[in-house]
Amino acid sequence: MFASTAAAVADVSEGSSLCVGGFGLCGVPFALIDAILQRSVGNLHVVSNNCGTDGAGLGVLLAQHRIARVTASYVGENAEFARQYLAGELELELTPQGTLAERMRAGGCGIPAFYTPAGVGTVVGNGGLPWRYGANAEVLRESPRKETRQFNSRDYILEESITTDFALVHAAVADDAGNLVFHEAARNFNPLCAMAGRITIVEAEEIVSAGEIAPDDVQLPGIFVQRIVRVPPDATKPIERLTVKRQEAGGS
Repeated sequence: MFASTAAAVADVSEGSSLCVGGFGLCGVPFALIDAILQRSVGNLHVVSNNCGTDGAGLGVLLAQHRIARVTASYVGENAEFARQYLAGELELELTPQGTLAERMRAGGCGIPAFYTPAGVGTVVGNGGLPWRYGANAEVLRESPRKETRQFNSRDYILEESITTDFALVHAAVADDAGNLVFHEAARNFNPLCAMAGRITIVEAEEIVSAGEIAPDDVQLPGIFVQRIVRVPPDATKPIERLTVKRQEAGGS
C-alpha cells in the first residue's frame, strides 16, 4: 500500500502509456489523474473508454496538452478534445466499445490478437479512419486495413490486444492483497484496465485486510494489482449530465 497518490504514480514518466478506468465520469480514478497532473509529465498515450469531459477526469490532462495519443470508443463530450484532434495536436484511434473492452481483456490474458465481426465492411476494418490531421485539415495518418478471415462463411477482422505501462483504477473496496470490489456501475472498464496494465495502481475508498472480502465477492483478483492507495469516499464524483423530473403544478 502507498501513503499517497503522489507516491503511487511517482514513476509515471514522459511518454508513458496509461489504461484508465471509468465510463463517462463514473468510476474514474480522479485522485490518481490529479496526482499525474501535479507531476508535469506529458506525451502520454492514453487508453480509456472516453477522455473525460472539459475540466474533469482525463480532460484536465488534455487541457494542459499532456496527452499525445488516445485510444477510445467515444469522445463526444469533450469540446477541447475535438479541437485538439481536428487541429492536428492529438492522435486518436477510435475503436468500437466492445472491441476496446476485449482488447484490454486479451492483453491481460496474454492473448496477442483475436478475430471479431465488429467493424467488418467499415472504415474500422477497411482502414482510412483519420488518426491525425495536419494544421490545414489534411489527413497525415490514417488507420490501416485490418486482416480479414472467414469462419463458418462469415467475415471477421483481426484486432490486436492492448497492454500499457500503467493502469489507473478506482475501486470501492480493496484488501491488502489487491483483491477488488467495485460499486455497481462504477465497475465498468475498471477491471479490464487493471488487467491491461503492466503496473496497476488502484485508488480505493476502503482498504481491508486480506480475507475480509468473501471470495465470491471479489470482482478482480489481486494478481492484477501492484499498488493500492486509499482515497476519501467523499472524493470528487461529478455528475456528467444531471436529469431531474419536472415537478407537476400543485405538487409538493
